[in-house]
Amino acid sequence: MTWINRYGDPKLAAMVFLHGFMGAKEDWQPLMAKMSQYYHCICIDLPGHGGNQYRLPTPGLLAAAEHIFDAVTLLGYQKFHLVGYSLGGRIALHIAKHQPQALLSLVLESAHPGLQNEVDKQQRILSDQRWANRLIALPLRQFLSLWYQQAVFSDLTSEQRQWLISKRQSNNQHHLHPCYQATSLGLQQDCRDVLQQLRCPSYFISGEQDKKFQQLANSWREHLQQNLQQNTQANMPISSVDQTLKSQLHLSIIAGVGHNIHSIQPQMFADRLLSLLRDANS
Repeated sequence: MTWINRYGDPKLAAMVFLHGFMGAKEDWQPLMAKMSQYYHCICIDLPGHGGNQYRLPTPGLLAAAEHIFDAVTLLGYQKFHLVGYSLGGRIALHIAKHQPQALLSLVLESAHPGLQNEVDKQQRILSDQRWANRLIALPLRQFLSLWYQQAVFSDLTSEQRQWLISKRQSNNQHHLHPCYQATSLGLQQDCRDVLQQLRCPSYFISGEQDKKFQQLANSWREHLQQNLQQNTQANMPISSVDQTLKSQLHLSIIAGVGHNIHSIQPQMFADRLLSLLRDANS
């Protein structure tokens, strides 16, 4: 499959990497020299990106999750570690929801668990439709210039912004457009409780300068803690409480960066990822 890159010994435990919107499997390459020493790394183009021309239905997050899970199992891996950035993280949550037994760990980088009320969802659908219209109507470079002016990317320097714009110009707008519409955050279910199904550790990696996603992660952790307290008060079996404790969300903040950590500081991200998983197994 031309839309999958693999690194490292296939006999090692598999680790699947999912990039964000307008990214590519090659985004993870700067991490691979280090990560592939410990894991068999599988980097995948999301639907509509790079060499993956699979067209998602709308809504499409579950279809994307099934598409990726099927590709990984076709490679021979029934269990794997899963790392997802932004849109890739939201797809990873849907893999976790529907195939919880497959995950050895879940690592989310700057990924939204889902909106909680219908008003916010409808507003997001309208906002995403405006962006989708721009994506198909504007020259790609002009669209990218607007995209990277969003508040979530405010930590980027002018040089970093121009570097990302140049890097993303290889995308095909007509392939991206259906993916963007199908994976709107407004169409996503609330995935905050997905972690309670897992029998593996879950991590949220956030950049120090990305205050929005730090707040999201902390709110998510509070929600899970409240669920745990309610289950304990309801005399939940001790073994189940222990399992819920294992599935709590561990927040890890990386200094000096914002939303897109692995692109701006790949070695720092790789070191943190290895450290988190090493601690989980110790």
